[in-house]
Amino acid sequence: MKLKLTRPWLLTTAIAAVSAGILSGIPSTMWALTTDGDPWEATVAAGAIVLGREASFGALLVVATVVHGGMSCFWAGVLCAFLPARRTVFWGVFADGLIALLDILVIGRFIPTIRALAFLPQLADHLMFGAVVGASIRFRHRGKAR
Repeated sequence: MKLKLTRPWLLTTAIAAVSAGILSGIPSTMWALTTDGDPWEATVAAGAIVLGREASFGALLVVATVVHGGMSCFWAGVLCAFLPARRTVFWGVFADGLIALLDILVIGRFIPTIRALAFLPQLADHLMFGAVVGASIRFRHRGKAR
């Protein structure tokens, strides 16, 4: 498999990272709202990776945006580089399911704020991320075919 880091890859990655980064939090947010949980819990957890839990909410929000944005760009870039051109939504969901296992169960177990998050809503966020990245890739491929 040849890795093509081209201008179209960069544009697809940017579109996928922004759209998936924004939309991927919907499942856990909806879960929190329907179960009377804290919809900001995952955001605060992402910011606390860098600042610790004691930081102000505003600081945690700013840092969480940078942390989540960086992770979104990284994983969107990986998926845009390696997902097959066919059935990209399926493969995006499948790949990000595996990424979720790495992020949440392997790396996250060493980060107390991540370990404290409920697994299923975070898994759902990852699956949404993969679906949106896959859809972004499919949309960009269809645009090139025209």
